[in-house]
Amino acid sequence: MKFAIQVNHSPYQSNAGHTAYQFINAALTQGHEIYRVFFYHDGIYHALRYATPPDDEYAHTRQWSELAQRHQLDLVVCISSAQRRGLLCNDESRRQGKQDNDLASGFRISGLGQLIEATLAADRFIIFG
Repeated sequence: MKFAIQVNHSPYQSNAGHTAYQFINAALTQGHEIYRVFFYHDGIYHALRYATPPDDEYAHTRQWSELAQRHQLDLVVCISSAQRRGLLCNDESRRQGKQDNDLASGFRISGLGQLIEATLAADRFIIFG
């Protein structure tokens, strides 16, 4: 089965992102495909490059980055949600006259068209948060 996943809440707002992460791991282990993970609204905070939780807390961003690398997952961050919250990739940072790239490894920024495409291509669309 092919899944499209949407994550709406920040890692410190609820456990929705962690639950999505666990679901994806379980689905991949059972041989299912993850077409795309779309981070929307406050879910974009999972993609913050400079998020540095204390050593005794779960490192959400690092875990997503490692999962994406291991399984070649498409982790897409909504551009509108990201801009509203100050998360910019290299290209958008230059376009806005800013200095930094805030996007963690394994993530990319795109629009809602990527979410629509994922829902059409997947067998199941699941929203966390």
